[in-house]
Amino acid sequence: MYIYDDYDQKIVDQRVAQYRDQTRRYLAGELTDEEFRPLRLQNGLYIQRHAPMLRVAIPYGHLRSAQVRKLAELARKYDKGYVHFTTRQNVQYNWPALENVPEMLAELATVQMHGIQTSGACIRNTTSDQFAGVAFDEIVDPRPWCEIIRQWSTFHPEFAHLPRKFKIAVNGAKEDRAAVMVHDVGINVKLNDAGQVGFEIFVGGGLGRTPMIGDLIKPWLEPKHLLTYLNAVLRVYNRYGRRDNKYKARIKILVKAMTPEVFAAKVEQEWAFEKDGPQTLTDAEIARNHRFFTAPAYESLAGDDAEFAAAKAANPAFARWVERNVFAHKVAGYAAVTLSLKKTGVPPGDATDAQLDDVANLADRFSFGEVRVSHGQNLILADVKQADLFALWEEAKRIGFATPNIGLLTDVICCPGGDFCSLANAKSIPVAQAIQERFDNLDYLFDLGDIDVNMSGCINACGHHHVGNIGVLGVDKNNAEYYQITLGGRQGVDAKIGKVIGPSFAQEEMPDVMSKIIEVFVAHREGDERFIDVFDRIGAEPFKAKVYEGKPIRKEKADV
Repeated sequence: MYIYDDYDQKIVDQRVAQYRDQTRRYLAGELTDEEFRPLRLQNGLYIQRHAPMLRVAIPYGHLRSAQVRKLAELARKYDKGYVHFTTRQNVQYNWPALENVPEMLAELATVQMHGIQTSGACIRNTTSDQFAGVAFDEIVDPRPWCEIIRQWSTFHPEFAHLPRKFKIAVNGAKEDRAAVMVHDVGINVKLNDAGQVGFEIFVGGGLGRTPMIGDLIKPWLEPKHLLTYLNAVLRVYNRYGRRDNKYKARIKILVKAMTPEVFAAKVEQEWAFEKDGPQTLTDAEIARNHRFFTAPAYESLAGDDAEFAAAKAANPAFARWVERNVFAHKVAGYAAVTLSLKKTGVPPGDATDAQLDDVANLADRFSFGEVRVSHGQNLILADVKQADLFALWEEAKRIGFATPNIGLLTDVICCPGGDFCSLANAKSIPVAQAIQERFDNLDYLFDLGDIDVNMSGCINACGHHHVGNIGVLGVDKNNAEYYQITLGGRQGVDAKIGKVIGPSFAQEEMPDVMSKIIEVFVAHREGDERFIDVFDRIGAEPFKAKVYEGKPIRKEKADV
């Protein structure tokens, strides 16, 4: 993992001192709400429905155990004893007192963490594959490149006031677990036929009010040009992006309006001015960043541990957990483990302070002191010996993180929704919990197989509902909370935006609606077909007919 140098620490400490004084002046009445707003946003502080919300950056989802313990300590000391992990691999505190936030930031700085650029019209936290560096299907480790982007983008003076927020994702595996196709810039790290590393650059993806899949504008970019090319992309966006209408200010709107071909041509024109300029990456700088991501002290182990195999044979519950929550590692004798934060009855993505302390202890005991956060709002121990999996499973059960549902219907991706967010049209957590309770049968879930369910409380799509196999969007209809269904979405190399199937439903109808969707899937399934494959084969009409059975289907425009 990356570790701050003296320069990093100094600049973060200075930012904390600066924000402490800004908060003091605001509370003393020396700054107006309007004057204070951009200052707090620059430090990750929002004013939500009930209280401020502090968002803390977790670069590409990596945490050390000491950092996890600090997150737990702050939850106890300044919040209500829990945190929420987001689809951007960040962490949020939902109940801090405004006057305490500078102290929280000061304590975070002691473990090399901050809230800088987690909000505002700037380059946000760069995200990546939660299994980066250990995945069996990895082509190139994307983490050094994520770190180079992080250093380039943090406090970049030219891109501190973009037309809108800007998000970058980097993937280095055959399977895209970073959702690069729905980011403002998506980067695939790849190898050419000669074994040389390069980048595939997608631009103009994104969800929200106008969901779009990114367009490939650079099939091959040499590593040394990564930053100069990103500079060119951002400069074209900064120059031509809409600033008169926030709903049309994202780069995806610009790319669509220009056409990807014209946008790419303008990037090439801009890039020509600095292609080999001062920000060209040297071999030494690339090597420096790679040194932060060397492999831990793996032991030489057999590929299949005999005790592990015996434990699976003797304990069906353990075997089921291994099937869903354990991911194949590139080093023989090791595995990556996902700790599920989607236990029925618990808000998806939430973890208590006590659970965080326990996770930090598990990381120290089983996984070289490292914890990761996934795009799917779960936690990962990336380097666990197969021989330790049974002991880890028992500990995970004790703390409530051993639900064997990764990738299943109850592994719901869900934003905080109307329970917290002032932008939300509807609550999302109660609906997610109601669906989990309806399908709280592990045998049945396993029979159904992989189904991605994504839920957002408003059109901003923080729950990425557009790319869920089943998407749920909260809408406002006559000042009441309703829910719109999309089907057929997916992320990954074949990313696709789901389609709305019809009018929205009241909250109390949602468990029955989900049951009807699953009934259609089961009735049409052939063998072990996945939900998304059945949908592709039969289309939306059978699902639509079932969920609206006995109801008049009228045209309805959701209030988004």
